Amino acid sequence: MTQSTLISIVESSLHPNYNDLYQKNGLTETKVNSIRKAISLIKKQPVNYIVAEFFYAFSSNYSGVSKSNLDVLLVSLLKYSPNTRVIVLAEKAEFKYVDVLNELDFPVHAVLVHPTNAGQMEELLKL
Repeated sequence: MTQSTLISIVESSLHPNYNDLYQKNGLTETKVNSIRKAISLIKKQPVNYIVAEFFYAFSSNYSGVSKSNLDVLLVSLLKYSPNTRVIVLAEKAEFKYVDVLNELDFPVHAVLVHPTNAGQMEELLKL
């Protein structure tokens, strides 16, 4: 039996530390600090879960093509890890923009609003 894996993409101090919860639920967590590093990992080995923060792209260097920090990750998951469940963490002020992720062909497992709690996360790991 293979070990269940989870990548935490920690891009701000708001990202919760649920390492003990993940271990309790049989998940091996790998923490990275950028989307690029997460994509590099999934190209080598698909993962079961990704927990990532959402940041809306109010303006970007990509001429308006990217709508958030997660666009490239979700498109990459289609090719390299299509069964990954993505749990998105969003600040209350940015939650109204999370719908831009629906424009991509990769479904998001769930969206949690900061501050999150371990009970919310544990329920999502059981679904």
